[in-house]
Amino acid sequence: MEETEYISARSSTNMSRPHDGQRTFFPFGNPFCIILPKGSYLSLKFRELQFSFEKNLADKLKKLKPKDNADVLTLSWMRLAIEFLSEAYNSLKTLINELQLPVSDWDEKWIDIYLDSSVKLLDICIALSSELSRLNQGQILLQYVVHLMDISTSHPSPEQLKKSHLHLHEWIEHINSKSFKLESCPVIESLRGTLGLPKVKSSKGTVLMRALYGVKVMTVFICGVFSVMLSGCSKPLIDLHISSEDFFWFEAFCDLQAAVNEEIRRQFDSGKVVIFKEIAAVEACATGLCNLTISGSCEKEPMQDSIGINHEEEMIAPRKSTDLERQMLQEYAINLVNGANSLGHELDSVSKQVNDFFEIVLMGRDALLCNLRISAAPSLGFADTRMLRVTMNRSPSKQAI
Repeated sequence: MEETEYISARSSTNMSRPHDGQRTFFPFGNPFCIILPKGSYLSLKFRELQFSFEKNLADKLKKLKPKDNADVLTLSWMRLAIEFLSEAYNSLKTLINELQLPVSDWDEKWIDIYLDSSVKLLDICIALSSELSRLNQGQILLQYVVHLMDISTSHPSPEQLKKSHLHLHEWIEHINSKSFKLESCPVIESLRGTLGLPKVKSSKGTVLMRALYGVKVMTVFICGVFSVMLSGCSKPLIDLHISSEDFFWFEAFCDLQAAVNEEIRRQFDSGKVVIFKEIAAVEACATGLCNLTISGSCEKEPMQDSIGINHEEEMIAPRKSTDLERQMLQEYAINLVNGANSLGHELDSVSKQVNDFFEIVLMGRDALLCNLRISAAPSLGFADTRMLRVTMNRSPSKQAI
């Protein structure tokens, strides 16, 4: 602006000179108005915000892709993936603030997209938390077996071995029972159906819609993978096709999706049930220990005659364990302790990440609803404002909780 004023001043000075006549300084107009049209600075700022946001997504997606594809079948990768989603939604919140786009300027369609997506995410978080809680409940059985198999003082008695066998068998059945809710998971499919990049005229709106689309794509993909892992069913596994290739995160996302889906499909094609590595390690140990405990505690029930009297002399004494069996029992017991502790730690970490993600989504949704109330209140009467408050409080997010 100062430069334009300076040019105008020089033009006025030159025009006052007799030998210049009425000729302007730039006979074809000010070239700065052509190079830098009105409002171009804001457009450049929006492009920079858009580039920064999408590059941040791309960089984090690259870190999320494991060196070994098999590592995606772990609770530790699941924890990193949910942490990625939390960071993405926090970045989205920051972007909205940097755009200086008040809710009063939001198109009604944008608000519907945000609110609809957020309530679906809350439902997905609840389903994931429920399944993780169910898996965590099995830790009680494992900890009791660890207590029974404490070999630091003495060798477990036949009774302890028998109880250990029963509880290990119960844990194996518990861990292999799958969630039918996650297997069908209509919420994820419904969220996938909302994927789309609406055409927006304003620069701010375009940046916002691209950002919302990118975050939603990541969310649908990652939640779909979790549903497969926790349900043991390939039905929720989907290949997302991005609407455009001009997103900066396009290549990184396609690489990650191809690697993850390829590994999961390879597991299913081999006849294996997809399961987290941490759980599979404990299950292998539990199965081996289960076989050893039944061999070390086998005894026949006392025989009864025709009138139901026990004959104690016919009871077969428990078979004594060999040194090799005792050594194997000790190794399995130690591995069970280490595996159970590691599994419990990972389940707690993932559960915490899911809860944190739930809170981020919920706070973002509540903030939008609060801003809607504030922006709508001045133009409404007292009765209308009160009605709006009641309507907002009946939002699906409250029902989801």
